[in-house]
Amino acid sequence: MKRWFLSILLTLACTWTWAQNTNEPFKGHLYNKEYKVYLHINFYQNNILIPGQELFGQVAGYFGADLDSRKWIFTNVTLKDNRTAALLVTNDYGSEDLEATLTAQPDGTFVFEQGKGSTIKFVIQRKWQKMPRRLVFVKQ
Repeated sequence: MKRWFLSILLTLACTWTWAQNTNEPFKGHLYNKEYKVYLHINFYQNNILIPGQELFGQVAGYFGADLDSRKWIFTNVTLKDNRTAALLVTNDYGSEDLEATLTAQPDGTFVFEQGKGSTIKFVIQRKWQKMPRRLVFVKQ
């Protein structure tokens, strides 16, 4: 009886957690395996702290790379609907900025597209590597 009750509670908890994630697609950690880059975002509460750069305070999120400590910060986010967000992005020095969009796809992936402005780039093996204008991310 205890096992049955516990399994029902666990099932309900998992269902509730899954339902929460689908209502807030722009929250969590997104990863692109090919370029080893990620987005850490919470467009709803704007409460992300950048590790080692807490000076910026709480932001909507940031774009980072596994092989570089630099970050591109989401300074302004406008949710167009439950599937599209318009972003203003700046590097951590404030010297470059751009407009971008992040779109949640029906298959569970996210498409990040750079618009007007600078190109996102990171130092990989002592050379600047520009990111493609369009990247596909998977939620982790």
